[in-house]
Amino acid sequence: MIWNMFFFDVSFLIDSVLIFTLAFLIDVVFGEIPDRAHPTVWMGKIVVYVKPKMRNANPQVEKLSGIGLVFGLIVLFAVPVFLILWAIRLIPVWGWLIYIVVAAVMLKATFALKCMRFYTAPIEKALKANDKEAAKKWLRFIVRRDPDKLDQRHMISAAVESIAESTTDGVTSPFFFFALFGVPGAVAFRVINTLDSMVGYKDAVNVNIGWFSAKMDTVTNYIPSRLTAIFMVAAAGLLGKDWRKSWRILLRDKNKTASPNAGWTISAMAGALDTQLEKEGYYALGDGETIHAEDITRAWRIMGLTVVLFGVIVVVPVLALEAFLL
Repeated sequence: MIWNMFFFDVSFLIDSVLIFTLAFLIDVVFGEIPDRAHPTVWMGKIVVYVKPKMRNANPQVEKLSGIGLVFGLIVLFAVPVFLILWAIRLIPVWGWLIYIVVAAVMLKATFALKCMRFYTAPIEKALKANDKEAAKKWLRFIVRRDPDKLDQRHMISAAVESIAESTTDGVTSPFFFFALFGVPGAVAFRVINTLDSMVGYKDAVNVNIGWFSAKMDTVTNYIPSRLTAIFMVAAAGLLGKDWRKSWRILLRDKNKTASPNAGWTISAMAGALDTQLEKEGYYALGDGETIHAEDITRAWRIMGLTVVLFGVIVVVPVLALEAFLL
């Protein structure tokens, strides 16, 4: 009995690490899943369809609808993932291998590392060629602010800020919830983050419908954002940047953003790059008068190493602990 339990625990750890590693490799080699098959795209289509039907003159009714939207989408996407993976494990002979591959593909759909490079590299290239219109075109894919109102310095800043913030909600938060709750947990997080990006605003249309999505996004990113910022400081040091300044700016500026989470990684990145990252009228994090287009690549490299450190130091140990406790 003891040996069987030990063997099962080791099997859980091996399976989880294989899924995690394969998902990461799929992202690095192939990038994003095609839109027609990407669950995030389907989440968005559902939100676009149901949101007009949730409008109501009563704010409380809209808020209740917003709560239902969050849990409804989690059930719609995370529960089938759990059932599909459970059923695949029952397939004789090849079931284990199919399970690992399918689970890895499903996990890959919840995070995007290479995708951030895909969208930000053209911004850097365009700015180096002094083609601001091309830079603005690509910038629209990754930021909410209006690129037409940005000068070159603030276009670079917006791209770097997006890389820093996406390190958490685009990669390490899905990793975190995979470590805790498996692939369905990562999918559930992706639902929350997608909803926040679509309805988590304080304008008249979304303020009630999206309030719960925004709160849930803040809560779910709370721990990952802080861990990610710490690993970002470490990554900066390993890449030859000034980790001491990154740490100092992190401690000084982390609370300057409206979001209780975003300021952590953005300030750590600003310090690592020895520059100031600014969203005019909202915040200015870090010190420094200059910022260069090359800082976009430098930021992405810091993002990549931060993600690797998070996986090795957080995800794998959490999975090992779960295996021990099973």
